Amino acid sequence: MLCDYACRSVDHRMARRDFLGGLAGGMAAGLGAAGGLGVLTRPAAAAQLSKEQKSVICIYLNGGASQLETWDPKPKTDTGGPFRAIPTSVPGMHISELLPQTARVMHHLALIRSINTNEFDHGLGLYCMLHGRRQTPASEYPELGAVAARALAPENSGLPGHVKIYPGGTGGRSADSAYLGPKYSSVALGGGPPDNSRRPDGLSDAADLQRQRLRRSIDARFAQRRRTAMTDAYTQNYEQALDLMKRRDVFDVTKEPAAQLERYGKHDFGRHCLLARRLVEHGVTYVQVFHTNYDTHNENFNFHMQQLGEFDGPFAALVTDLVERGMWRNTLVVVLSEFGRTPTINQFYGRDHWATAWSICLGGAKVHPGAVYGKTNANGTAVVDKQVDHANLFHTYLAAVGLDTTTSFDVAGRELPMADPASKPIEELVA
Repeated sequence: MLCDYACRSVDHRMARRDFLGGLAGGMAAGLGAAGGLGVLTRPAAAAQLSKEQKSVICIYLNGGASQLETWDPKPKTDTGGPFRAIPTSVPGMHISELLPQTARVMHHLALIRSINTNEFDHGLGLYCMLHGRRQTPASEYPELGAVAARALAPENSGLPGHVKIYPGGTGGRSADSAYLGPKYSSVALGGGPPDNSRRPDGLSDAADLQRQRLRRSIDARFAQRRRTAMTDAYTQNYEQALDLMKRRDVFDVTKEPAAQLERYGKHDFGRHCLLARRLVEHGVTYVQVFHTNYDTHNENFNFHMQQLGEFDGPFAALVTDLVERGMWRNTLVVVLSEFGRTPTINQFYGRDHWATAWSICLGGAKVHPGAVYGKTNANGTAVVDKQVDHANLFHTYLAAVGLDTTTSFDVAGRELPMADPASKPIEELVA
């Protein structure tokens, strides 16, 4: 469905064209501060982790999903809209009736209902939510996926540690890892194996091996005199691409049983959630899945009814699948947007941007299941208990996968904090 009802801001138009990925040439951005891949060392916090690998699946509801139609309904109020609040598998916890299947798995999940980022712009709001800091002209920070990959991904993995999945993703790298370097930038997928990841049928194993030996020899000779961060990035990306080709089937959801394909649904979002589970199961550290069309300035209720109807089943299937496979305690799942929607309803039956009192859902890893953190007032216009912001959330995500968020990364001899040192995790929410 086209977003003809959206706010038409530059940032949102970019989002509709898959603004976060497919930038094959963007991998070199931010290299100047990196000083080459060899200077990067893993933080001391990594030594404290469990022997079992931790992963993160982030589901991004692009455009700003309404908290009133999802996680914090206010029925029978002047702001509540037409939908009911329904009970969940957690006594006393109610969510929107648009999420009936999610309601049945809420005992695995938690809600944060007291977010105030005070950022009403799409691009700046998303930056806050994915970076844990506000965007400034003076500094560029790595996204959550890059931080997670840097801190958690095995050093010898042949798969990328940071993946984003959305329609149109081709396998290119984005420039979202800042000073952590291109190794931790995201690889954009369109729901299947990356483009050009199959060796041509006419190229034999022996010929391919000979080609790679020649390339490595030339690269090594060049690096002796002209090695730079750019050449390191090229070499690392090329070698990872070769490893990825050997494991191409990991990215192919058609390898899943028919019952699984049916369980998740045969539309894009269902396949993408299944691919996310498949990737973390095979060792990918961070996967971000996009679901779009939530910028509902017009016809908010009709569009949320349609979009959440598509979201509900696959999301509940993902949670259940991770639990059944014994992956839940090692996988953090987060459902977020760049902000929420206004309690007031405009003349077009829509809700506008609202960043001062809204909600997200999360669960798995060390998150307390069934918890509800924070509270808004009776009609959802303000936070009245336990207000948090994007920095608290960023710390909480990292703490939930076992990281000490006071740790710093050593980048070229400079200590750079993993998360905003002026903030901290929501301790009541993390075991």
